[in-house]
Amino acid sequence: MTLSMGLQLFSVRDELAKDYFSTLKKIADIGYRNLEFFIHDADKEMKIEGLEAKDLKNRLEELGLKAISMHVSPLTDEIIEEAITYNLELGSGGIGCSIAFFSNKQEVLEFSKTLNKYGQKCKEKGLDFYYHNHFQEFQKFDGEYVLDIILKNTDPELVKLEFDTYWTLRGGVDPVDYLKKVKERCKIIHQKDMPSSTNPVNAFESIDENAVIDFEAFIPFSQPEYFTEIGDGMMEIPEIIKTAEDIGSAEYILVEQDLTTRNQLESIEISYKNLKNMLNE
Repeated sequence: MTLSMGLQLFSVRDELAKDYFSTLKKIADIGYRNLEFFIHDADKEMKIEGLEAKDLKNRLEELGLKAISMHVSPLTDEIIEEAITYNLELGSGGIGCSIAFFSNKQEVLEFSKTLNKYGQKCKEKGLDFYYHNHFQEFQKFDGEYVLDIILKNTDPELVKLEFDTYWTLRGGVDPVDYLKKVKERCKIIHQKDMPSSTNPVNAFESIDENAVIDFEAFIPFSQPEYFTEIGDGMMEIPEIIKTAEDIGSAEYILVEQDLTTRNQLESIEISYKNLKNMLNE
């Protein structure tokens, strides 16, 4: 299956905060069509820019844009129901859990039950449900990667992987090898690039593998100088694309630029052009 390009809007969050719809227009002008939205304060309001989903969908259609999925946090039993309703009306295909932290294996097992529950609710309504990884999922509990424990204890029909290749590499794991391992569990790929100056690449070379990795421990690894635009770094992105297309289950590769030393719109334009060339679009 040929991957379709898209953008996780978190990449341009500062620009969106200035003027949401003028930023969407600029994104459309760059050439993006498929968007993954985010609502990181869903406990306050399950809306984007205060808009009903149908009104947002109309605005997107005017710009030639489409919502393909949405990161929602926090996730609770009540919020997942609201998120499902909003995404269905928006025409989005799925809901993603954007980040989680774990202190021990039991927490991972309990969390996996919750993922199954939310995945079941989404599946019943025709939506996909995703888990999106960072580097902490490559910490080992009882000799097993956290992400392996999650995938082993969630139903493949209910919980898909939104695979972040950059954070996998920062977890000390080759993203191509892991992609071959998870195969059809991966429906969406998140892509950015890593400067060759990043040292160490593997975060576990500078953090104890037995440490409790919480948000505070995560932040030192999430700094602008550790990120660069697609094609400007040392990641083997063409090989990631080839592997994903050979496996055939992934539908989208989304630019997700967590941080950049450039202007955010300039950043996503560079990544768009370089990724487009890699995809031979």
